[in-house]
Amino acid sequence: MGEESTSSPSSGEPPAAPRKSTAPSGTQIVKSLIAGGVAGGLSRTAVAPLERLKILMQVQGNDKIYKGVWQGLMHMARAEGVRGMMKGNWTNCVRIIPNSAMKFFTFEQLCRLMSDHQLETTGSGALTPGLRLAAGAGAGIVAMSATYPLDMVRGRLTVQEGRNVQYNGIIHATKTIWREEGFLAFYRGWLPSVIGVVPYVGLNFGVYETLKASLLAHYNLRDERELSVGARLGCGALAGTTGQTVAYPFDVARRRLQVSGWQGARELHSDHGSVVAYRGMMDCFGRTVREEGFGALFKGLWPNYLKVVPSIAIAFVTYEQVKELLGVEIRISE
Repeated sequence: MGEESTSSPSSGEPPAAPRKSTAPSGTQIVKSLIAGGVAGGLSRTAVAPLERLKILMQVQGNDKIYKGVWQGLMHMARAEGVRGMMKGNWTNCVRIIPNSAMKFFTFEQLCRLMSDHQLETTGSGALTPGLRLAAGAGAGIVAMSATYPLDMVRGRLTVQEGRNVQYNGIIHATKTIWREEGFLAFYRGWLPSVIGVVPYVGLNFGVYETLKASLLAHYNLRDERELSVGARLGCGALAGTTGQTVAYPFDVARRRLQVSGWQGARELHSDHGSVVAYRGMMDCFGRTVREEGFGALFKGLWPNYLKVVPSIAIAFVTYEQVKELLGVEIRISE
Protein backbone atom coordinates (compact mmCIF):
# COMPACT_ATOMS: atom_id res chain seq x y z
CA MET A 1 0.00 0.00 0.00
CA GLY A 2 2.90 2.33 -0.38
CA GLU A 3 4.79 4.07 -3.12
CA GLU A 4 7.11 1.08 -3.58
CA SER A 5 4.28 -1.11 -4.88
CA THR A 6 4.67 -1.69 -8.60
CA SER A 7 1.18 -3.06 -9.17
CA SER A 8 -2.11 -3.36 -7.32
CA PRO A 9 -3.11 -6.69 -5.77
CA SER A 10 -6.61 -6.05 -7.09
CA SER A 11 -5.26 -6.44 -10.64
CA GLY A 12 -4.48 -10.10 -9.91
CA GLU A 13 -0.83 -9.68 -11.02
CA PRO A 14 2.17 -10.24 -8.74
CA PRO A 15 4.47 -7.29 -8.07
CA ALA A 16 7.68 -6.96 -10.03
CA ALA A 17 9.73 -7.75 -6.94
CA PRO A 18 8.67 -9.31 -3.62
CA ARG A 19 9.19 -6.16 -1.55
CA LYS A 20 7.06 -5.39 1.48
CA SER A 21 4.97 -2.22 1.36
CA THR A 22 6.05 0.65 3.53
CA ALA A 23 3.89 1.84 6.39
CA PRO A 24 2.06 5.12 5.68
CA SER A 25 3.44 8.32 7.16
CA GLY A 26 1.66 10.29 9.86
CA THR A 27 0.48 12.84 7.27
CA GLN A 28 -0.93 10.11 5.04
CA ILE A 29 -2.74 8.56 8.00
CA VAL A 30 -4.38 11.88 8.93
CA LYS A 31 -5.41 12.54 5.32
CA SER A 32 -6.79 9.01 4.99
CA LEU A 33 -8.84 9.44 8.18
CA ILE A 34 -10.16 12.80 6.92
CA ALA A 35 -11.19 11.20 3.62
CA GLY A 36 -13.00 8.42 5.44
CA GLY A 37 -14.80 10.89 7.70
CA VAL A 38 -15.93 13.09 4.81
CA ALA A 39 -17.15 10.03 2.91
CA GLY A 40 -19.18 8.82 5.86
CA GLY A 41 -20.77 12.15 6.73
CA LEU A 42 -21.70 13.01 3.14
CA SER A 43 -23.11 9.58 2.29
CA ARG A 44 -25.33 9.38 5.39
CA THR A 45 -26.66 12.95 5.14
CA ALA A 46 -27.69 12.32 1.55
CA VAL A 47 -30.07 9.54 2.63
CA ALA A 48 -31.03 10.70 6.15
CA PRO A 49 -34.86 10.59 5.68
CA LEU A 50 -34.69 7.00 4.40
CA GLU A 51 -32.37 6.07 7.27
CA ARG A 52 -34.86 7.36 9.84
CA LEU A 53 -37.80 5.65 8.10
CA LYS A 54 -35.92 2.35 8.09
CA ILE A 55 -35.32 2.51 11.85
CA LEU A 56 -38.94 3.43 12.60
CA MET A 57 -40.17 0.50 10.51
CA GLN A 58 -37.71 -1.86 12.21
CA VAL A 59 -38.94 -0.96 15.69
CA GLN A 60 -42.73 -0.83 15.11
CA GLY A 61 -44.92 -3.82 15.94
CA ASN A 62 -47.96 -5.29 14.19
CA ASP A 63 -49.94 -2.05 14.48
CA LYS A 64 -48.05 -0.38 11.69
CA ILE A 65 -47.82 3.38 11.53
CA TYR A 66 -45.30 3.32 8.68
CA LYS A 67 -46.62 1.06 5.91
CA GLY A 68 -44.39 1.90 2.98
CA VAL A 69 -41.67 4.19 1.70
CA TRP A 70 -43.84 6.97 0.24
CA GLN A 71 -46.51 6.79 2.97
CA GLY A 72 -43.83 6.74 5.67
CA LEU A 73 -41.98 9.74 4.27
CA MET A 74 -45.23 11.71 3.90
CA HIS A 75 -46.25 10.82 7.47
CA MET A 76 -42.93 12.10 8.81
CA ALA A 77 -43.19 15.27 6.73
CA ARG A 78 -46.75 16.03 7.88
CA ALA A 79 -46.08 15.20 11.53
CA GLU A 80 -42.70 16.87 12.00
CA GLY A 81 -41.75 18.66 8.80
CA VAL A 82 -38.43 18.54 6.98
CA ARG A 83 -36.57 18.88 10.26
CA GLY A 84 -38.29 15.74 11.54
CA MET A 85 -37.25 13.82 8.43
CA MET A 86 -33.63 14.62 9.28
CA LYS A 87 -34.04 13.77 12.98
CA GLY A 88 -31.04 11.90 14.35
CA ASN A 89 -28.82 12.80 11.38
CA TRP A 90 -26.53 15.10 13.36
CA THR A 91 -26.01 12.35 15.94
CA ASN A 92 -25.50 9.90 13.10
CA CYS A 93 -22.83 12.13 11.55
CA VAL A 94 -21.11 12.55 14.92
CA ARG A 95 -20.97 8.75 15.03
CA ILE A 96 -20.39 7.90 11.38
CA ILE A 97 -17.54 10.33 10.74
CA PRO A 98 -15.11 8.66 13.20
CA ASN A 99 -16.66 5.26 12.43
CA SER A 100 -16.12 5.64 8.69
CA ALA A 101 -12.64 7.07 9.15
CA MET A 102 -11.60 4.14 11.36
CA LYS A 103 -13.29 1.58 9.10
CA PHE A 104 -11.62 2.66 5.87
CA PHE A 105 -8.23 3.14 7.50
CA THR A 106 -8.33 -0.17 9.40
CA PHE A 107 -9.32 -1.97 6.22
CA GLU A 108 -6.36 -0.51 4.36
CA GLN A 109 -3.91 -1.42 7.11
CA LEU A 110 -5.24 -4.99 7.37
CA CYS A 111 -4.95 -5.33 3.59
CA ARG A 112 -1.37 -4.04 3.75
CA LEU A 113 -0.45 -6.56 6.45
CA MET A 114 -2.14 -9.40 4.58
CA SER A 115 -0.44 -8.40 1.33
CA ASP A 116 2.96 -8.36 3.06
CA HIS A 117 2.26 -11.82 4.49
CA GLN A 118 1.28 -13.06 1.02
CA LEU A 119 4.55 -11.70 -0.38
CA GLU A 120 6.56 -13.56 2.24
CA THR A 121 4.73 -16.87 1.86
CA THR A 122 3.79 -17.02 -1.83
CA GLY A 123 5.89 -14.35 -3.50
CA SER A 124 2.78 -12.48 -4.62
CA GLY A 125 1.00 -9.66 -2.79
CA ALA A 126 -2.34 -10.44 -4.47
CA LEU A 127 -5.33 -10.55 -2.11
CA THR A 128 -8.05 -13.14 -2.62
CA PRO A 129 -11.76 -12.26 -2.22
CA GLY A 130 -11.71 -14.21 1.07
CA LEU A 131 -8.85 -12.12 2.44
CA ARG A 132 -10.59 -8.90 1.42
CA LEU A 133 -13.76 -10.08 3.16
CA ALA A 134 -11.78 -10.90 6.31
CA ALA A 135 -10.12 -7.47 6.27
CA GLY A 136 -13.49 -5.78 5.84
CA ALA A 137 -15.01 -7.78 8.69
CA GLY A 138 -12.13 -6.88 11.00
CA ALA A 139 -12.39 -3.20 10.08
CA GLY A 140 -16.13 -3.23 10.69
CA ILE A 141 -15.82 -4.80 14.15
CA VAL A 142 -13.14 -2.31 15.27
CA ALA A 143 -15.02 0.75 14.00
CA MET A 144 -18.45 -0.38 15.22
CA SER A 145 -17.26 -1.30 18.72
CA ALA A 146 -15.41 2.00 19.17
CA THR A 147 -18.43 4.13 18.24
CA TYR A 148 -21.33 1.94 19.39
CA PRO A 149 -22.53 4.19 22.30
CA LEU A 150 -23.10 6.98 19.77
CA ASP A 151 -25.11 4.58 17.61
CA MET A 152 -27.29 3.65 20.58
CA VAL A 153 -27.97 7.31 21.42
CA ARG A 154 -28.68 8.02 17.74
CA GLY A 155 -31.20 5.17 17.67
CA ARG A 156 -33.10 6.61 20.63
CA LEU A 157 -33.12 10.15 19.18
CA THR A 158 -34.28 8.83 15.81
CA VAL A 159 -37.20 6.82 17.20
CA GLN A 160 -38.70 9.40 19.57
CA GLU A 161 -41.53 11.47 18.14
CA GLY A 162 -44.68 13.36 19.11
CA ARG A 163 -45.64 13.05 22.78
CA ASN A 164 -42.80 10.60 23.41
CA VAL A 165 -39.95 13.10 22.99
CA GLN A 166 -37.72 12.56 26.04
CA TYR A 167 -34.33 13.79 24.87
CA ASN A 168 -33.44 17.22 23.50
CA GLY A 169 -30.04 16.36 22.07
CA ILE A 170 -26.98 14.12 22.17
CA ILE A 171 -25.64 15.36 25.50
CA HIS A 172 -29.03 15.30 27.25
CA ALA A 173 -29.77 11.81 25.93
CA THR A 174 -26.34 10.53 27.01
CA LYS A 175 -26.70 11.94 30.52
CA THR A 176 -30.27 10.64 30.90
CA ILE A 177 -29.45 7.11 29.71
CA TRP A 178 -26.38 6.98 31.96
CA ARG A 179 -28.35 8.18 34.98
CA GLU A 180 -31.48 6.07 34.48
CA GLU A 181 -30.16 2.90 32.84
CA GLY A 182 -26.44 2.72 33.56
CA PHE A 183 -23.31 2.50 31.40
CA LEU A 184 -24.09 -0.96 29.98
CA ALA A 185 -27.25 0.45 28.38
CA PHE A 186 -25.02 2.12 25.79
CA TYR A 187 -24.05 -1.34 24.51
CA ARG A 188 -27.52 -2.85 24.19
CA GLY A 189 -27.69 -4.68 20.88
CA TRP A 190 -23.89 -4.85 20.60
CA LEU A 191 -23.77 -8.65 20.12
CA PRO A 192 -26.07 -8.83 17.08
CA SER A 193 -24.20 -5.81 15.74
CA VAL A 194 -20.88 -7.66 15.95
CA ILE A 195 -22.37 -10.75 14.34
CA GLY A 196 -24.07 -8.68 11.64
CA VAL A 197 -21.09 -6.44 10.89
CA VAL A 198 -18.97 -9.42 9.77
CA PRO A 199 -21.02 -10.23 6.66
CA TYR A 200 -22.17 -6.62 6.17
CA VAL A 201 -18.87 -4.72 6.17
CA GLY A 202 -16.93 -7.78 5.06
CA LEU A 203 -19.07 -8.19 1.97
CA ASN A 204 -19.15 -4.44 1.34
CA PHE A 205 -15.37 -4.20 1.05
CA GLY A 206 -14.86 -7.71 -0.31
CA VAL A 207 -17.42 -7.43 -3.11
CA TYR A 208 -16.41 -3.84 -3.95
CA GLU A 209 -12.72 -4.67 -4.32
CA THR A 210 -13.38 -7.96 -6.12
CA LEU A 211 -15.69 -6.25 -8.63
CA LYS A 212 -13.08 -3.58 -9.29
CA ALA A 213 -10.42 -6.27 -9.76
CA SER A 214 -12.68 -8.06 -12.26
CA LEU A 215 -13.21 -4.84 -14.22
CA LEU A 216 -9.48 -4.14 -14.25
CA ALA A 217 -8.79 -7.62 -15.60
CA HIS A 218 -11.67 -7.49 -18.11
CA TYR A 219 -10.60 -4.17 -19.61
CA ASN A 220 -6.88 -4.89 -19.22
CA LEU A 221 -6.29 -1.88 -16.97
CA ARG A 222 -3.33 -1.64 -14.60
CA ASP A 223 -4.53 1.11 -12.24
CA GLU A 224 -7.94 1.35 -10.55
CA ARG A 225 -7.86 5.12 -11.08
CA GLU A 226 -8.49 4.36 -14.74
CA LEU A 227 -11.99 3.16 -13.79
CA SER A 228 -14.73 5.74 -14.29
CA VAL A 229 -16.69 7.19 -11.36
CA GLY A 230 -19.79 5.49 -12.78
CA ALA A 231 -18.10 2.09 -12.72
CA ARG A 232 -17.00 2.56 -9.12
CA LEU A 233 -20.48 3.75 -8.14
CA GLY A 234 -21.92 0.59 -9.67
CA CYS A 235 -19.45 -1.60 -7.78
CA GLY A 236 -20.27 0.19 -4.54
CA ALA A 237 -24.03 -0.10 -5.06
CA LEU A 238 -23.89 -3.85 -5.71
CA ALA A 239 -21.54 -4.36 -2.76
CA GLY A 240 -23.84 -2.45 -0.42
CA THR A 241 -26.94 -4.35 -1.53
CA THR A 242 -25.26 -7.72 -1.06
CA GLY A 243 -23.91 -6.99 2.42
CA GLN A 244 -27.11 -5.38 3.68
CA THR A 245 -29.36 -8.26 2.59
CA VAL A 246 -27.28 -10.89 4.40
CA ALA A 247 -26.88 -8.90 7.63
CA TYR A 248 -30.28 -7.20 7.82
CA PRO A 249 -32.00 -9.38 10.50
CA PHE A 250 -29.16 -8.54 12.90
CA ASP A 251 -29.70 -4.84 12.22
CA VAL A 252 -33.39 -5.24 13.13
CA ALA A 253 -32.44 -7.01 16.37
CA ARG A 254 -29.93 -4.28 17.20
CA ARG A 255 -32.51 -1.51 16.85
CA ARG A 256 -35.10 -3.36 18.89
CA LEU A 257 -32.65 -4.10 21.67
CA GLN A 258 -31.55 -0.46 21.74
CA VAL A 259 -35.11 0.65 22.58
CA SER A 260 -35.97 -2.42 24.67
CA GLY A 261 -37.91 -1.36 27.77
CA TRP A 262 -37.75 2.33 26.80
CA GLN A 263 -41.01 4.22 27.22
CA GLY A 264 -40.26 6.43 24.22
CA ALA A 265 -40.95 3.49 21.87
CA ARG A 266 -44.34 2.58 23.37
CA GLU A 267 -46.48 4.09 20.58
CA LEU A 268 -44.48 2.27 17.93
CA HIS A 269 -44.35 -1.12 19.66
CA SER A 270 -46.21 -2.19 22.79
CA ASP A 271 -47.40 -5.40 24.45
CA HIS A 272 -50.82 -4.99 26.12
CA GLY A 273 -50.13 -1.29 26.64
CA SER A 274 -46.62 -1.77 28.03
CA VAL A 275 -43.40 -1.09 26.16
CA VAL A 276 -41.77 -4.25 24.80
CA ALA A 277 -38.64 -5.44 26.63
CA TYR A 278 -36.33 -8.23 25.44
CA ARG A 279 -34.07 -10.42 27.58
CA GLY A 280 -31.37 -10.62 24.94
CA MET A 281 -30.61 -11.26 21.28
CA MET A 282 -32.16 -14.73 21.04
CA ASP A 283 -35.28 -13.61 22.91
CA CYS A 284 -35.57 -10.68 20.49
CA PHE A 285 -35.31 -12.96 17.45
CA GLY A 286 -37.71 -15.52 18.96
CA ARG A 287 -40.41 -13.05 20.00
CA THR A 288 -40.20 -11.11 16.76
CA VAL A 289 -40.73 -14.22 14.62
CA ARG A 290 -43.34 -15.72 16.96
CA GLU A 291 -45.44 -12.56 17.30
CA GLU A 292 -44.96 -10.91 13.91
CA GLY A 293 -43.76 -13.63 11.56
CA PHE A 294 -40.41 -14.29 9.86
CA GLY A 295 -40.88 -11.32 7.54
CA ALA A 296 -40.58 -8.97 10.55
CA LEU A 297 -36.83 -9.62 10.53
CA PHE A 298 -36.76 -7.70 7.24
CA LYS A 299 -38.98 -4.76 8.21
CA GLY A 300 -37.72 -1.60 6.57
CA LEU A 301 -35.61 -3.51 4.03
CA TRP A 302 -37.12 -1.73 0.99
CA PRO A 303 -36.38 1.82 2.18
CA ASN A 304 -33.02 0.47 3.30
CA TYR A 305 -32.29 -0.72 -0.25
CA LEU A 306 -33.18 2.75 -1.54
CA LYS A 307 -30.84 4.18 1.10
CA VAL A 308 -27.93 1.79 1.03
CA VAL A 309 -27.33 1.72 -2.72
CA PRO A 310 -26.55 5.45 -3.04
CA SER A 311 -25.08 5.64 0.48
CA ILE A 312 -22.44 2.93 0.05
CA ALA A 313 -21.70 3.99 -3.51
CA ILE A 314 -21.24 7.64 -2.48
CA ALA A 315 -19.08 6.60 0.49
CA PHE A 316 -16.63 4.52 -1.54
CA VAL A 317 -16.29 6.99 -4.40
CA THR A 318 -16.10 10.05 -2.12
CA TYR A 319 -13.40 8.36 -0.08
CA GLU A 320 -11.25 7.63 -3.10
CA GLN A 321 -11.85 11.04 -4.70
CA VAL A 322 -11.01 12.95 -1.48
CA LYS A 323 -7.83 10.90 -1.07
CA GLU A 324 -6.80 11.78 -4.61
CA LEU A 325 -7.60 15.44 -3.91
CA LEU A 326 -5.47 15.39 -0.75
CA GLY A 327 -2.64 13.59 -2.54
CA VAL A 328 -2.72 10.44 -0.42
CA GLU A 329 -0.62 7.69 -1.97
CA ILE A 330 -2.14 4.69 -0.18
CA ARG A 331 -5.31 3.31 -1.75
CA ILE A 332 -7.83 0.69 -0.65
CA SER A 333 -6.56 -2.14 -2.84
CA GLU A 334 -2.86 -1.31 -3.01
